Amino acid sequence: MSEESTEDGTQADHEPSAGILSVFGRQLKRFRLRAGMERAELGAATGYSVSTIASYEQGRRIPPPTFIDKADEVLDAGGVLLEMKEEVRRAQYPPFFRGAAKLEAEAMEVHVYANQALPGLLQTEEYAKAVFRMRRPLLDEEVVEERVLARIARQDIFCRKLPTLISWWRKRL
Repeated sequence: MSEESTEDGTQADHEPSAGILSVFGRQLKRFRLRAGMERAELGAATGYSVSTIASYEQGRRIPPPTFIDKADEVLDAGGVLLEMKEEVRRAQYPPFFRGAAKLEAEAMEVHVYANQALPGLLQTEEYAKAVFRMRRPLLDEEVVEERVLARIARQDIFCRKLPTLISWWRKRL
């Protein structure tokens, strides 16, 4: 598989999530420029740093839903950024887990058997960080943070109006 360089000289990521993040980033930049705003101004209006805004525009980081909501409003994007919110949200999961995350989000019941570790849905932020930091090859700290946030965000299924029935079993040693 050939790799292409991006405008900032980094190597393009060819996994499916890279496409939506690049499109979102280009649209974010287009609306920011159309509004006549500098990155610092957008950052101040949304509560994010200049470097984080740059990372979103370059498709290097995954913007959280709250940022997308605020940016669409501040930049008067007319819902264009909001249209990409669900696809951007799915991009936060590793490719092998995206299908499972989609099913989990729609599930009425989730049953898990885990005999080695605590299932992701039940992990605290600290536990999830420890799991991701033990991974080999090592993940960048930024990737660890994104994956932890994604894992914790999955716990929203506990707060639905009609909560998902969840059960888990663990073999006692």
